[in-house]
Amino acid sequence: MPKFIIERDIQGAGQLTAEELQSIAQKSCGILRNMGPQIQWLESFVTADKVYCIYIADDENAIREHAAQGGFPANRIEKIHTIIDPTTRSNS
Repeated sequence: MPKFIIERDIQGAGQLTAEELQSIAQKSCGILRNMGPQIQWLESFVTADKVYCIYIADDENAIREHAAQGGFPANRIEKIHTIIDPTTRSNS
């Protein structure tokens, strides 16, 4: 399945408490359980005013449906084509 990165504009995201983030995660996971295995949340990165989420999904529509059901913004959704990291460097 394709992997996607979702950019969510959430004013003050970096100021959310651990309890608020836990509540958001619980809500998201409940929706994902109901949607079935065609969409999976891998991880999210919280910055000052944005949350960047990594999902595996059949398509962008599944991500939009999850966002709509949860009341989460999905301001930008991009399909990930390639992942690189320090191990990608040349061995020569």
